[in-house]
Amino acid sequence: MRNFVYMLEISQRGQAMPVSPFRKLAPYAEAARLAGKKVYPLNIGQPDIQTPPQLLEALRQADIKVLGYSHGAGTESYRRKLAAYYQQAGIPATMDDIIVTTAGSEAILFALLTCLNPGDELVVPEPFYGTYTAFAIAAGVSIVPITARIEDGFALPPLADFERVLTPRTRAILLCNPSNPTGYVYRRDELQALLGLCQQHGLYLLSDEAYREFCYDGATATSALTLPGGEQHVVVLDTISKRYSACGARVGALLTKNQAVYAAAFRFAQMRISPPGLGMLLGEAAAELPPSYFDETKAEYQARRDLTVRRLRAMPGVSCPVPGGAFYVMARLPVDDAEAFGQWLLQEFSYQGQTLMLSPANGFYQTPGLGRQEVRLAYVLNQADLDAALTCLAEALQVYPGRVVPQERVVELEQA
Repeated sequence: MRNFVYMLEISQRGQAMPVSPFRKLAPYAEAARLAGKKVYPLNIGQPDIQTPPQLLEALRQADIKVLGYSHGAGTESYRRKLAAYYQQAGIPATMDDIIVTTAGSEAILFALLTCLNPGDELVVPEPFYGTYTAFAIAAGVSIVPITARIEDGFALPPLADFERVLTPRTRAILLCNPSNPTGYVYRRDELQALLGLCQQHGLYLLSDEAYREFCYDGATATSALTLPGGEQHVVVLDTISKRYSACGARVGALLTKNQAVYAAAFRFAQMRISPPGLGMLLGEAAAELPPSYFDETKAEYQARRDLTVRRLRAMPGVSCPVPGGAFYVMARLPVDDAEAFGQWLLQEFSYQGQTLMLSPANGFYQTPGLGRQEVRLAYVLNQADLDAALTCLAEALQVYPGRVVPQERVVELEQA
């Protein structure tokens, strides 16, 4: 009998799994708070908007003797109400098109596991929601980025850029609409063009629609499932987390008309038995809210957006496009390295005993080196706190040791 010496090693997936781009500075924030600083969290999309009281009242009124498993796709009661919500939003859905998931995160993972094989390629416009990278690693999938530029307001890159990267291993295109992290709202014609590409090359179009209700200045979010001819190609990924300020409910949905995709995703859903029972009770109450519920919330987010963009654009050397939706803004700062700057804000800086936490944008790009001077800010705090946080940022940029002169200012100085 041969003797073997085994080495304990973390899996390749575990070694490749990145730190969350919006939580990587959390240890420094905790230390700053312990040191007595007030830290404004603009790093993560955790709204301070009150969760609708109807959701919590639904839990209080629930007559539960045994909190048991549900159907693997979610309770029939919730799926019917969720289908009615989609139909009210103009999205053609029935309860048989819906798999309730453990937040949008599980919907993303189920979609990748269902639509792509290990080694396949997923095309994603960057910057993109940072955890797409983690889900791709878990599924053994390679992300192929198509870079959107801050100078263009992070608009969808030309279709030729997508066509250029397609290979025999390409299986899907994934995008978030409205976008996290950029706030860009993709137009119907842009989505129709992407769908045409998917139809031509036999690809899936995975559409993350977590911020559907939050569009500004007259913009509206187009669900990919409303595109003509998209029934077999489109998989919608959704969640109640941001829509109803219910991030802790952990209830989302995968929605598709493709029966083969649905059947395979359902088998993954059976593997984890059922989605959260109490969360679905919250979801039912949320689905019963009238469309007018979003009027006040949307107006508040737009006011926060306007405040954030106005303050940022008044800071010397800072540039940012106006986001059309969601509740994030990407900004380019006059700093040498945004991650180092974010750490410095928490470790060494304070203004009147206050500072802020932001998300370095390098974690939202797949292409190495991009986003080094960019940050994502989540305008999820009330306007007074948001204004105070932005004052901290303005003061910090004046004294940061790694401040750099913007390129356009360098040109001005050279020409003077």
